[in-house]
Amino acid sequence: MRGLIDGGALRPHFQPILTLADGTIHGHEALIRTPPDCRLSTPDALFAQARLEGMSMELELECLRLALSAWCREPGPGRLFVNLSASTLVQVLSQRQLGLILPADGSGTPGGLVIELTEHEHVADVDALAVAVGRLRRTGAVLALDDFGDGRSSLRLWSELKPEIVKIDKYFTRQIAQHPEKVQTMRALRQLAETFGSTLVAEGIETEDEMRLVRDLGITCGQGWLIGRPQPLPEHQPAAAALAVVSSRDLAVIPERRRQTQQRASTWSLLIEAEPVEPSLTNEQLFERFAADESLESMAVVDKGRPVGLLGRQKFMDRFAKPYFREIYGRQPCITFANLSPGMVDVRAGLEELTAVLTSEDQRYLSDGFVITENGLYKGIGRGHDLVRAVTESRIEAARHANPLTLLPGNIPLTQHIARLLESGREFVASYCDLNHFKPFNDIYGYWRGDEMIQLAARCTSRFADARRDFVGHVGGDDFVVLFQSADWEARCQSIVDAFNAEARLLYDSEALAAGGLLAEDRFGTPRFHPLTTMSIGVVRVPTHDEGYGPEDVADAAAQAKRIAKTKGLGVHVLTASADTIGTGRLLRQRTRAEP
Repeated sequence: MRGLIDGGALRPHFQPILTLADGTIHGHEALIRTPPDCRLSTPDALFAQARLEGMSMELELECLRLALSAWCREPGPGRLFVNLSASTLVQVLSQRQLGLILPADGSGTPGGLVIELTEHEHVADVDALAVAVGRLRRTGAVLALDDFGDGRSSLRLWSELKPEIVKIDKYFTRQIAQHPEKVQTMRALRQLAETFGSTLVAEGIETEDEMRLVRDLGITCGQGWLIGRPQPLPEHQPAAAALAVVSSRDLAVIPERRRQTQQRASTWSLLIEAEPVEPSLTNEQLFERFAADESLESMAVVDKGRPVGLLGRQKFMDRFAKPYFREIYGRQPCITFANLSPGMVDVRAGLEELTAVLTSEDQRYLSDGFVITENGLYKGIGRGHDLVRAVTESRIEAARHANPLTLLPGNIPLTQHIARLLESGREFVASYCDLNHFKPFNDIYGYWRGDEMIQLAARCTSRFADARRDFVGHVGGDDFVVLFQSADWEARCQSIVDAFNAEARLLYDSEALAAGGLLAEDRFGTPRFHPLTTMSIGVVRVPTHDEGYGPEDVADAAAQAKRIAKTKGLGVHVLTASADTIGTGRLLRQRTRAEP
């Protein structure tokens, strides 16, 4: 290390940091490089060796001095980002040795200097670090928190130091389009940045898809090989590939993680804290309890805190009203007529456990309700109709986000994506895909084969859509929507229709294929012949606009185009609407392509 430093063998390099919205250079990060023949060929190896030799602080300050000197000779656009560990920053500023950080000759602009706080060890004294950062800011320099999210930088540092800039670790950027959980993390970090007033920089951008998605998530700046590699001199323009993303009006298709069941579908929301009865309670006394409180639909029988049975109000009252029941059974214990194996669910159970109750062979929960426990002890009771409603609502809500059959995004992500496209002002194409004569097929062959047909439609629409540019949604039943940004959308639509029509034939038996269709009842109960199932697509070309129409207007226009396609028996029907007519449904120009 002494030879490298004293021999002047270390050389600074500069990597650009880009403002993702407009393509301007926000700044450059100064990095250090060793000679080509040096065995310490990476920064990690270099700093590891410095720690072994007890020269970490000296190496950091030498890298800082070299970067500032080179920048002052040939400054680049934007700010200069330099790295310092927390321990070095505290030690230098606690001794008020600002000359070790700022240029000795006073050249350069401290306001253009960004100190990136690197954390290779746990920060033991946050208060001392906060004092050092305060002294640093008084010089005009600002603070950046480096590699946030890699396990070394902490949320506490962000909260207490309030850095002007936070750099997101490259782990969260890498292949983000394939990882919905990374998208969620980016969104959460953006919210934190808004709370603390910080600018976010996404590190490790290496592909156009990563850059486009990070930009569309609202991250301000980016850094990585796609934007520019470290060079001996600062760059004045980012790489051509990065500029192509900036100039393109294409929006990223943001992957959505399947939503977890909402809290309202949990057992807590169904809990009724009803007073239980003991097994020794007589039927006469139980009758009086039910008569005194007409809201009770059932009562749990509990012995030493544990439920042993359940008594439904309706069944018990019907039995009690029979002749001679009171005389014969009135003084007998109520456990005699209790359901000794009631449905029981833990209070912390979620949707899947509740669904298991619905699908169980014992359906007495519909009239008697079920018992809710906590750690095996009685907690309360639940009513059957409340359970059915909660599970149904949760399934419907989940389907709005992701269709359970095809796992494609549902209505809510679709609406959000249309809104993003409209807000961007770019042209796009909304296509509405529907199946012709699907109901007779489903009626004859059953729901199992019907599900195969719907899944085939999902595969065909997804196969011919560009996952990077085109959004495929399943809005329910046999209805699909594709939002195209691809320039060759028309050919893609025709390929979807052609592929589906050919592959759907394989789901019919030989007799139906020979006849060219099925004999089945129509919606009025009249037997008639139905052709083989095919697909129709209605298409709306949404122009660049400044008008105030919304996603519902686009959806209505696409549905209208789909209805025309189905009515006329067309494969693809294209409707071109202007900005002042799409919201009202008036059609400027229609063009159809007949199905082969």
